[in-house]
Amino acid sequence: MRIVISEFISLDGVVQAPGGPDEDTDGGFRHGGWSMPFFDPEVMGAAIDEMSGRTDALLQGRRTWQVMAGAWPDRAGDPFADWMNRVQKYVVTDTLSDADLTWEPTTIVRGDDLVGKVSELRDRAGGDVNVMGSASVARALLAADLVDELALMIEPIVLGGGKTIFPGDGQARVFELTSVTTAGTGVQVCRYERAR
Repeated sequence: MRIVISEFISLDGVVQAPGGPDEDTDGGFRHGGWSMPFFDPEVMGAAIDEMSGRTDALLQGRRTWQVMAGAWPDRAGDPFADWMNRVQKYVVTDTLSDADLTWEPTTIVRGDDLVGKVSELRDRAGGDVNVMGSASVARALLAADLVDELALMIEPIVLGGGKTIFPGDGQARVFELTSVTTAGTGVQVCRYERAR
């Protein structure tokens, strides 16, 4: 399986709270929902549909999982929502228990087990394991050199601060651009594979 990080990302590398004003206000972040004005259903929707077609599992942090678990089950009947609800999910958490897993199928991965579990998934046959959002999980996987692809929707906005997926450890990591499509809203839909 391949590990893919998919993000809506600003020009200055921020991925925090793209979907709504109250999604994640940590650090006083006040631009929640910044991504929505730039969504192009034709180009970005097609990229998301293509991504879901090759994804066999989602890997999410606790906050992202809880936000999605609160939203997607109520949207049944839409093909993408149906896919979200049936795909295997892994949630990285040290606080949730099996009794909290109301959005099935979901498996808990404890924080200390993240690198080992992801390494195990990479050794399995199958499609992609997709990290959508979940900045801390994405950052940890990049730091551990376990990311095979970055699927970034680079949006024409500078947010001036917020959460990022990139480690601040001074290590260089080279990726190769494999495709780019420009949406009518100015978003660059880019896929980068890890250079080996």
